[in-house]
Amino acid sequence: MEERLMLLPCRKFDHPVLVVIPEDFGEEEAFRRVTGLIAEVEEESPDTYSREDILDALEAQGFVEVEYQLGPEMD
Repeated sequence: MEERLMLLPCRKFDHPVLVVIPEDFGEEEAFRRVTGLIAEVEEESPDTYSREDILDALEAQGFVEVEYQLGPEMD
């Protein structure tokens, strides 16, 4: 089965997060789950949460970060 990916934009435009969607999630379910997890992390530590906190929450639910090389702009 092909891996399904989700790109998570960030405030730092040059460093979005790319994750593999777990096999047991549909696309809409994955979108909602990621949105909820990010909100939970932000609510728990509104002034001190980090990118790593969000990645930890995602990984606990089966999402896996993918390393990638950001290429040049196409337009």
